[in-house]
Amino acid sequence: MGKAADALAITQPAVTRTMREIEDILGVSLLEKDGRGIRVSHFGEVFLKHAGESLAAVQRGMDSLAQALKSEGPPVRIGTLPTASATIMPDAVAEFLAIGTGSQVTIVSGENRVLLNSLRLGELDLVVGRLAAPEYMTGLTFEPLYSEEVAIIVSPNHPLLARRNFTLGALANYTVLMPTKNSVIRPFVDRLLLTNGIPDLPNTVETVSDSFGRAFVTRHNAIWFISRGVVADELQSGRLAELEIDMGETRGAVGLTTPAAVEPSAALALMKQTIRNHVAARTALI
Repeated sequence: MGKAADALAITQPAVTRTMREIEDILGVSLLEKDGRGIRVSHFGEVFLKHAGESLAAVQRGMDSLAQALKSEGPPVRIGTLPTASATIMPDAVAEFLAIGTGSQVTIVSGENRVLLNSLRLGELDLVVGRLAAPEYMTGLTFEPLYSEEVAIIVSPNHPLLARRNFTLGALANYTVLMPTKNSVIRPFVDRLLLTNGIPDLPNTVETVSDSFGRAFVTRHNAIWFISRGVVADELQSGRLAELEIDMGETRGAVGLTTPAAVEPSAALALMKQTIRNHVAARTALI
């Protein structure tokens, strides 16, 4: 008990009192008399293994946090879909950098299937965007943050905005920008069109480029299927407009996708929490 007190830099009575409190909580004796000394009891031996693991886990956490706060923190590699790139990620990354972990942040955009494959291969640590189809989620876990619909976007002076009885059949008269077949929102768009009796559109361009979409619909009276969050700023400022139609069928969860069996570094854990905080702040303003 004296050696334990010296190691912990506390008094021996404090060690004795703490041991008695632990024994009261557990309802068993962890120590027993051994001649003029004491030894660990049978129950103590059982408990000791788990206590040691707990202390080791705490130490690993302290070491990870210390590493994250060094100038050479571990890299944080994130794949983002357009809806996250245009909304939560810019401010979340700025706040993460301000924390001063020293971690190099890499942001990669692309089709959902490509990003998820990179995540499985260890080339990315996190993917931020819509929940993928079940066949793409093997070995991955998803944490939902919020839900979002696909929107039908046009220029502010598009002729369809003036029509009172707009139906999806009118899309056949214009060039329609569609998400690519491997994109996460394509099945939602296809299902919406089929539900409304539109198996195919005669003039389509497939793209996941938000910069091309913005330019094309502005210059050529085209129509663009895209997640509403991607163009939230343009809709608010009036630079783009949305065709009013029920898009509830396209609603899907947006969140964080990570490898199922990989424990995140302290830097990645900080980044994930920063993203959660920004989503919560945006939700509170809506």
